[in-house]
Amino acid sequence: MSDPVITHTVTNTGISLGAAIAVVLSWHRNKSILLAIVHGILSWLYVIYFALTRRDDEQ
Repeated sequence: MSDPVITHTVTNTGISLGAAIAVVLSWHRNKSILLAIVHGILSWLYVIYFALTRRDDEQ
């Protein structure tokens, strides 16, 4: 009697919460699609950077 082989495949599609927040913050500050894409890739790193460097008018 042989053991059956069980495989699990997990696929994630879409963007993460951090990437979505980073894109919105980047667009709000820079109004640049290219920077928004780059910051979306950096995700939470950009969100933390934005929080640390936030100006008074960015509430």
